[in-house]
Amino acid sequence: MFLSKFAALLCSLAALLTITNFADADQKTSGPVYEMRVYHTNDGKLDDLLARFRDHTCELFTKHGMTNVAYFVPDGKENKRLVYFMKYPSRAARAASWKGFLNDSDWKAAYKASIKEGRLIHQVDSTFLTLTDYSPEFPSKSHTAGRLFELRTYTATPGNLKHLHSRFRDHTFKLFAKHGITNIAYFDLMPDQKGAENTLIYLISHKDKQARKKSFGDFSKDPAWQNARKQSEIAGGGSLTTKGGVKHEFLIPTDFSPLK
Repeated sequence: MFLSKFAALLCSLAALLTITNFADADQKTSGPVYEMRVYHTNDGKLDDLLARFRDHTCELFTKHGMTNVAYFVPDGKENKRLVYFMKYPSRAARAASWKGFLNDSDWKAAYKASIKEGRLIHQVDSTFLTLTDYSPEFPSKSHTAGRLFELRTYTATPGNLKHLHSRFRDHTFKLFAKHGITNIAYFDLMPDQKGAENTLIYLISHKDKQARKKSFGDFSKDPAWQNARKQSEIAGGGSLTTKGGVKHEFLIPTDFSPLK
């Protein structure tokens, strides 16, 4: 009898934990939701893709309830990609908006016209994101002439994403601002995304590359940063990022990007 009651109790606890986990997952996936999309273009087709977005796509996104946040091309001569960010109230709203967009006769016409001389893209990467608790609100519109954006991706060592977040929340964020680096947005990957358990993605900006070099140089020498790094690595049992786990890319806003 005792064993039967104990087993029943365990089953009840397991069910409660399952419900709690689902509730936590629902909370984490509630809006707003951001999507980072990367379009890899075929040779010589980037300008045609930008023209399609400038003349048609962005307006149609808005028509179907999507928020255009930022559009970038990588800084450099070998540029064949468009990197952009969208905002939605939720994943469900995103699905409904894209369905409406793809079925829109204006989109179909614009798409057909744009690929008369060949398809523009050969690969699309999509990542769903939410803002961290210490991130500023990702501005949907801002015009600061001539600044350089930097997209950074950190891969945390096992179990250390929480310590990495703590270091940014309590120290790095403020020290970046102190040294002239503009914090734009910090993201977690949504729970169903590959690498969600160990990835931090964030976007910052600088006046230019020379200013960026000085800012990071001063930041790395700051005793407050050095102490914060030391203490966080003690708490995490070593480096908070994997070897080669800090990647960055310089981005230039397109002429039609709401965020500049």
